[in-house]
Amino acid sequence: MLTLSIINNVFKPLREIYLDEIMVAINPSDIAIIIIVALILFVGSSKIPELFRSMGRALGEFKKGRMEAEMEINQMQTQPVSQSPQVNVQSSQSKSVDELEKQIKDLQAQLDQLKKQKTSQ
Repeated sequence: MLTLSIINNVFKPLREIYLDEIMVAINPSDIAIIIIVALILFVGSSKIPELFRSMGRALGEFKKGRMEAEMEINQMQTQPVSQSPQVNVQSSQSKSVDELEKQIKDLQAQLDQLKKQKTSQ
C-alpha cells in the first residue's frame, strides 16, 4: 500500500507533464488529418465527396439566409417609423390584386391564341 502511494506521488507530476506536452504537440493540422482518417475509416471513401458537398450546400444556404436577414434588418432600420406596415400591406394588396387579375386575363388571351395557332397547324 505504501509503495503504491509513493509510486503514484512520484509519477503523478510526470504524467501531468507528459499530458501537457501531448496537448501542445497536437496542432490543428494534426487534428484535421486525424478527422480525415476517421472519416475514411467510418464513412468510407465513396461517401466523403457527398458529405463535403452537402456541407458546402448547407454553408451556402446559411450564408444566403444570413445575408437576407441582414438586408431585411437594414431595410427595417431605414424605413421611417411613422409608416405603419399594415396600411402599406393593405393598399399594396388591393393594387396588386387588380394588377394580377389584369395579368391573368392577358395570359389567358395569349394562351387562347397559342391554342388556336396549334390547332390550325
